[in-house]
Amino acid sequence: MLHNRRVRRWLICGIAATGFAFDTYELLMLPLIVRPALLNLTAAAPGSPAFERWVGVLFYVPAIAGGVFGMLGGYLTDRLGRRRVLVWSILLYGVSACGAAYAQSVIAWLLFRCATFVGVCVEFVAAVAWLAELFPDPVERERVLGYTQVFGSLGGLFVSGAYYAIVTVADSLPAVRGGHEPWRYMLLSGLLPAIPLIIARPFLPESPVWQEKRRAGTLQRPAIADIFGPRFRGVTFVTAVMVACSYAASFGANLQLPRVVPGLAEVRTMTRIAQEQTVGTVQLLQELGGLAGRVALAVLAIRVVSRRRLIQMFLVPGVVIMPLMFFVGAFRGLRLVEAGTFLAGLFTVGQFSFWGNYLPRVYPTHLRGTGESFAANIGGRMVGTASALVTAELTASLPGASPSGRLAVAAGLVGTGAFVTALVVSRWLPEPHGVDLPDA
Repeated sequence: MLHNRRVRRWLICGIAATGFAFDTYELLMLPLIVRPALLNLTAAAPGSPAFERWVGVLFYVPAIAGGVFGMLGGYLTDRLGRRRVLVWSILLYGVSACGAAYAQSVIAWLLFRCATFVGVCVEFVAAVAWLAELFPDPVERERVLGYTQVFGSLGGLFVSGAYYAIVTVADSLPAVRGGHEPWRYMLLSGLLPAIPLIIARPFLPESPVWQEKRRAGTLQRPAIADIFGPRFRGVTFVTAVMVACSYAASFGANLQLPRVVPGLAEVRTMTRIAQEQTVGTVQLLQELGGLAGRVALAVLAIRVVSRRRLIQMFLVPGVVIMPLMFFVGAFRGLRLVEAGTFLAGLFTVGQFSFWGNYLPRVYPTHLRGTGESFAANIGGRMVGTASALVTAELTASLPGASPSGRLAVAAGLVGTGAFVTALVVSRWLPEPHGVDLPDA
């Protein structure tokens, strides 16, 4: 019996970790492939207003879909159960990412991208609520949430490594839509997480807390309006703003670096394949930084009691790192960009793990998915990722002859502003009441 329980716990953690890994894999794929894909699907030239506008649309329109339907997914997580919603969300983003590989127009790609983003948004909320309730012991819960979310950064490493490998061997792979464009093979790889899920689904338990309450008839019906009532209003708005800032720093600044790198002096003279490989290397360093940030959060989460102090340990250094990297490093050469992107990844991505640990502790069982979803999907995925559109518009309007230089300045303004805003707002972040999950 003890052996079976241990095996099941490892299975639970494995499925959640796979979901977190491919969440990041799908999200971070776009910055790597958006440039070559738009060159293939449109007639717009890189750096032109039309090209930058499409970049902004591809970053932000899926985020709107993810925010709206992700909020609905959070509600359904509380209404229908954590496991059911988790399974269908992973299947959705796996299948839609595969479909995007066969898109023949930028509109078709955009529609598939919207479906992928919806699946990713719902999966995070369902998985965090599911894990938090499956591990009632406070210390064990913090460790499980912290270390399974580390795989989110491993997903970033996977996408960087996969892109480098696919760019190198694309010509020897079977043709997709009559060609060998690396971006299509990258999208096809998004189907992978659905395979272990289909195999493991019969062995995955539902959240015992949610299931027992539902069977006993004591599970309150979730209502979105409740998270804006007097009891939860403060934490709802503060967390939404701070999660939005976390995503703004990532999407509006860090994830723009793959488009800055080709404009660096020592990169411009490389062959196209060498340029794309260099982009992959920079992305890899950013993900290594993100991995370090998630590990640091997992370690600190069980040692630092104050949640406010814990998040500020990531915000304060970021206020310094972001302007140094984008306003100085991006104009001094590739080596400074490589060092800066590692540190920016560390202090940005560590915040994502923080929210996965923090949010389940401030909402009761019947509102856990709904409350998490407002912060993560409305605040983060919808409002926060709008920073990519802001960065694109700033890039088009800033003076300067170099598109990559204008992009670096725009990204620096957005990233620095996000960290400063989050640091100021963090003074109002509520501390959770006790170490156990609130039940009502």
